[in-house]
Amino acid sequence: MTAFKQRLVQLRRYPSAVVGMVMIAGLIILSIYTVIAIPYTEAIRLWRGGEAVWSDSPKNAWPVWYNAFTKKKLPRTIVVNSADEAHGVGRSEEQVSENSRALTMTYDFDFDAGDFPREMTIFFQSSYASKQPYINMTWTTPDGREIRVGDITPTHRASFRFAQDSGLRRRLGGTRAEVGLFADPDNPSVPLSGPYRLTVEARLFEPDATVDGRLVVYGQVHGLAGTDHQRRDLMVALLWGTPIAMAFGLLAAIGTTFTTMAIAAVGVWFGGLFDAVIQRVTEVNLILPVLPILIMIGTFYRRDIWVILGVVILLSIFGASIKTYRAIFLQVRTLPYIEAAQAYGASNMRIIFRYLVPRILPLIIPSLVILVPGFVFLEASLAVLGLGDPVLPTWGKIINDARNEGALFNGYYYWILEPAALLMLAGLAFAMVGFALDRVFNPRLREL
Repeated sequence: MTAFKQRLVQLRRYPSAVVGMVMIAGLIILSIYTVIAIPYTEAIRLWRGGEAVWSDSPKNAWPVWYNAFTKKKLPRTIVVNSADEAHGVGRSEEQVSENSRALTMTYDFDFDAGDFPREMTIFFQSSYASKQPYINMTWTTPDGREIRVGDITPTHRASFRFAQDSGLRRRLGGTRAEVGLFADPDNPSVPLSGPYRLTVEARLFEPDATVDGRLVVYGQVHGLAGTDHQRRDLMVALLWGTPIAMAFGLLAAIGTTFTTMAIAAVGVWFGGLFDAVIQRVTEVNLILPVLPILIMIGTFYRRDIWVILGVVILLSIFGASIKTYRAIFLQVRTLPYIEAAQAYGASNMRIIFRYLVPRILPLIIPSLVILVPGFVFLEASLAVLGLGDPVLPTWGKIINDARNEGALFNGYYYWILEPAALLMLAGLAFAMVGFALDRVFNPRLREL
């Protein structure tokens, strides 16, 4: 054990190993943070909620840091909610008659971006018994122009989408609402910067009737990771993809390596028919295509990540490494300390797991670490093919959605580059540590 610790200390001599361990530690810390900050049930709710959950997010918006690489400042999403006092929506009410009241709400916000918003919507939440409120809306620009937006008789939950109102489009001269409401009269190709106001005048016909509205001016950039076609913040999937990738890769690598090593040790020690059966099973398994088998299971049985993990471990146990371990155990079995253990009456299991297996543990550690990214990429590959877990948000699932929605064709490069970068980062981290461990535990490589 002391020699083992000394070899681990030698890793400090390899800068690549130090960098790799820092990266792995970062991924593990991020995984722990994700599980605590976004519990599993909450992550599933967010990822499967669609527009019902992400109504305040724009579709296919670039990350906010994209503004650092553009000449003009792209707009961010602006949300002004009359039900939230922090947003400072002006609210006044006047009794018009015995059965009606006039409610006026003013939504003020500043706009200083270099491009136009992507879309605009105001969501109304009304409370009434039988008579629906009547709402009229007016838009005021920084230069004092007033534009009649339109009117609506909302139900308890309703929305007014500016771009879908044909009357507003006609009043704007056929221009798209998101452009016409913000365009500079002197230069219609750029938006006019300054304070804007949306005035909502509601007529209420019942004593207890109320109306609240949430104005959303959707930007072209949103969040640290951007959004997808369902308005979902990709940060949820990028964060949750980390613990899933780490758990899948580590469990598959550890389960495969130690099970294979134990089977090889047992086969060598007992020999005979037992060892022959293990070798024949291994040879048959070596010609089986793993990926097509996983595709068949995902297509005809179940697309569950834990089922996939179990099948991956099962198919990898009887791999080529079992023959490598067998060759090493055949040499170890003839060593004098094994004969001494037999002489003092040690049991078969004690000899296997206390004397044979520990002998090669230092040799399998590098290969174990190098195996991890392969399993991470395998899980991502299944998800990209549409055969991953349909519930969990993963890196591969993001790439699959991006491919299906034509992200590259439409110029949404962030949608693919972000999960791909994390996959490469994870693979590079384990590869750097694994190769350094190989040089530490293999004396011949130290001379290279």
